[in-house]
Amino acid sequence: MKIGIEGQRLFRKKKHGMDMVALELIKSLQKIDHQNEYVVFVKPDFDDTCIPNAPNFKIVQLESKWGYPGWEQIALPKAAYKEGCDVLHCTSNTGPLFSKVPLITTLHDIIYLESISIFKKEGTWYQKLGNMYRRYFVPPVIKKSKKVITVSNYEKERINNHFGFKDNRLTAIYNGVGSHFKKVTDQGNLKTIKDKYTLPDNFFFFLGNTDPKKNTKGVLKAFSDFNKAYPNQYKLVMLDYDEGELQKLLASIEGEEIRPLIHLTGYVPNTDLPAIINQCTIFLYPSLRESFGIPILEGMACGVPVITSNTSSMPEVAGEDTALIVDPFKPSEITTAMKTLVEDKIMAQVLAENGIKRAKHFSWETMAKNVLELYEDVNIELKNS
Repeated sequence: MKIGIEGQRLFRKKKHGMDMVALELIKSLQKIDHQNEYVVFVKPDFDDTCIPNAPNFKIVQLESKWGYPGWEQIALPKAAYKEGCDVLHCTSNTGPLFSKVPLITTLHDIIYLESISIFKKEGTWYQKLGNMYRRYFVPPVIKKSKKVITVSNYEKERINNHFGFKDNRLTAIYNGVGSHFKKVTDQGNLKTIKDKYTLPDNFFFFLGNTDPKKNTKGVLKAFSDFNKAYPNQYKLVMLDYDEGELQKLLASIEGEEIRPLIHLTGYVPNTDLPAIINQCTIFLYPSLRESFGIPILEGMACGVPVITSNTSSMPEVAGEDTALIVDPFKPSEITTAMKTLVEDKIMAQVLAENGIKRAKHFSWETMAKNVLELYEDVNIELKNS
């Protein structure tokens, strides 16, 4: 079987959630499958060595004069057909409407299809345009896909309720956590990373961005209130966040006084994250809405106590007695959780130890095995049709 995998953004230097999932899938497939042929379709960019070489994997770089839509709707299906792919796996929510090659689509979430006011009013213009694109293309692409993969049982239920699947085309396959997320004992490595990003001595680590669902405003309000109880004892480390956006959020909560306590690192490669997480006191991930929440597992795997949310997929991923679960719409609950973990060292240690055990239940290799089985099921269905 010849399998096409869409990895449009894998060569960009600043990779984010869906990019990392696709990259880990490819790396794991290279380890477990030496029989099938693979063609990975990417857009040319700087990080063109991120996909390891493998005898049964071919990388095809595709250009497009018409940006993201042109690449996905024109260049990708044309190239997949030319390469003779039996199936084309689109990994990032959308896909080509007119593909001659049968589609498998990973639908991470359908937030952009839901009528939730908090996601309508906030966010950048880039995010809003992306949501408009997905709102138009996702429904027909999902309708024609041979199989649809999502990443949690919570999201599977949401998608099923929205699209009303009457067959077995929709399946949930959990994401994994990278093996490099673990307790770091190399003091030299920890110091190198601390110096590289000028990390403070005592800090909470918040992995958020400008997407409204990440709840950055709520976290800042919670940290501001926490600081009133523990003035200047802890800092808040945030990565890859714009100074102007930060100033706006602080002004909106009347929290300008905590700006000196917020440390912005800029973009951090995934390989550097474990050494940062290992040095934080608390890992914060109280999002408003997630389809999975890989960072929850990354924090747990590094052996630090995690604060996350009681909404969407996050309790499913976190499990029981492995994190402090809060209502993310109530900053006061986040503040209380911060105080609890700072004051109760035994609880913090128990959560950290339980979190390490929980993270071990999720691996990229297991995810890849499940996806490979799905590829083979589709191939059998196509041959029998």
